[in-house]
Amino acid sequence: MSNKLDIVYLIPLLPLIGFLINGLGRNYLSKTLSGIIGSGVILGSFVLSIWAFMQVREGNAADVHYFDFIRVAGVHIPFDFKIDQLSSLFLLIITGVGFLIHVYSTAYMHEERKDHFARYFAYLNLFVFSMLLLVMGGNYVIMFIGWEGVGLCSYLLIGYWFKNQEYNKAANKAFVMNRIGDLAFLVAIFWIISKVGNANYNDVFAYAKEFSATDITVITLLLFVGATGKSAQIPLYTWLPDAMAGPTPVSALIHAATMVTAGIYMIARSNILYSLSHLTMDVVAYTGLATALLAATIALKQNDIKKVLAYSTVSQLGFMFLALGTGAYVAAVFHVMTHAFFKALLFLGSGSVIHAMSGEQDIRNMGGLSKKLKWTFITFLIGCIAIAGIPPFSGFFSKDAILLAAFEKSPVLYGIALFTALLTAFYMFRLLFITFSGKFRGTHEQEHHLHESPPSMLLPLIILAVLSIAGGLVGIPEAISHGGDKLAAFLSPVVQSVKHDAPVSHSTEYMLMGLSTVLVLIMIIYAWFRFRNYQRKEETGFGKVLENKWYVDELYESIIVKPLHRLGGFAKDVFEKTVVDGLVNGVSKMVNYGGRQLRLLQSGQVGAYVLLMVISMILIFVIQLFVRKQ
Repeated sequence: MSNKLDIVYLIPLLPLIGFLINGLGRNYLSKTLSGIIGSGVILGSFVLSIWAFMQVREGNAADVHYFDFIRVAGVHIPFDFKIDQLSSLFLLIITGVGFLIHVYSTAYMHEERKDHFARYFAYLNLFVFSMLLLVMGGNYVIMFIGWEGVGLCSYLLIGYWFKNQEYNKAANKAFVMNRIGDLAFLVAIFWIISKVGNANYNDVFAYAKEFSATDITVITLLLFVGATGKSAQIPLYTWLPDAMAGPTPVSALIHAATMVTAGIYMIARSNILYSLSHLTMDVVAYTGLATALLAATIALKQNDIKKVLAYSTVSQLGFMFLALGTGAYVAAVFHVMTHAFFKALLFLGSGSVIHAMSGEQDIRNMGGLSKKLKWTFITFLIGCIAIAGIPPFSGFFSKDAILLAAFEKSPVLYGIALFTALLTAFYMFRLLFITFSGKFRGTHEQEHHLHESPPSMLLPLIILAVLSIAGGLVGIPEAISHGGDKLAAFLSPVVQSVKHDAPVSHSTEYMLMGLSTVLVLIMIIYAWFRFRNYQRKEETGFGKVLENKWYVDELYESIIVKPLHRLGGFAKDVFEKTVVDGLVNGVSKMVNYGGRQLRLLQSGQVGAYVLLMVISMILIFVIQLFVRKQ
């Protein structure tokens, strides 16, 4: 029986069509037409996503079946889309923020060659298509197809400027590290199918309580390992800062609206499974908190404007995993939404700065930009206030929900999370003040060419700034609204947060809000006094350790990459040359030697041939006699 949501297949289909048109027509389409097609298909998906969201709000959530994808040996995997409260919310985030990034890209990438420009938009469209497929899939198999598509597109976009070998290395790093997590995800899917007979969400969740304790723990841990790859958690986080090799709008798309939120979505979707495994929940919470703290400390001493934002993303993702691990699934989804607004704003704002600075990304060579880039400065400031968590900006409400969940689970978790939130405020306003305050520290030529970005870049910044201010209003906590948390109520049919034995009172919640706000303001004031007249100096001591990212990349190089290279060298120099080549060459030598000996039988002497015939006849007679006796 058909229903209103049957046409939701158009939501991912439009970006796929845009990918095909721009990809196949890249040598023929003008830049203007490529930009219109690339942005237009995402706008179409956004409009359809709004329609789907409204249908869900009216109670028309549905599983839409299209065809049987796999049906063999008792395993049935349909190609279904699941349009419910969770997926419809993610559709709005992906297509809405994605559309703004596409519009921004039309100006930011305008200097690219015509065919490269079209190739860029083809990749962006394919990226959005893959993420939509991931979110809309009605089972883990369809999610995995989108999951792998997102990984492929990240590789293509990070290495977009493929003539630069360093960028290619960054793309390879992202691809390889994501394969580690993807293997775990794939094993989890096989494990689920072996127990349930399919991977459909409805069937898996209905079967959830039938899983043994071992099964549920192993499945959820494997899914979490998959999430650590896509969502850049310890130990698989180092690819994300290197992903800055791609164009800045790509960084915004990866970090804000698409790829890194995939792991959060997957765990939120699987909340019924995770709520049954306390061990996995603890692993998720502590891994998220450790990642948030580690990335925040690294961001304190980074000087590349995009690297600061990259480590900020890793840290914020850690907060989301902390929320997931404490059972506050709604808070995690809420932070995904607000983070998409202010992180896309910050990345696109950094792109505006880089554009004005003729490609310069080192904040030590900037300063005083607020005078020439007024709109960029205002919107960037709004993004910094939002991520720092100052009321009533969006980040305040989602961050407060996560801190509250941490406090309910453990005051120690809360203390570390609050400290990390203070570090967030400090490094973001360090970035703001070094970049926009004081005197200009770049070259005279850079100063001469400073200019505000064109309207097609500023308009997305302004829209995202408005969303960063007002986006948190959808999730105002009950302690403030007294009418209940609207976001939690909306998501309640799909996402049920774990209830703690002793929830905090409203008065305690007010106190926690006030404490975090006051401390954040103190950190901002401290950053102002320290960096408003920044003077460049070299880092020493512990600052050098943070500047070098705790030497984690060097550690991975020493304990993983170099040993693997040595193993590969051993396999090449010893095993391949000695065993493999020795075997092949030995066979050829043996055949050659045998041929040389056999040719001696062909001597041309009739007497020798007669002798061989006689000997052969005698051997035949002897063999026949022996066989008869047996």
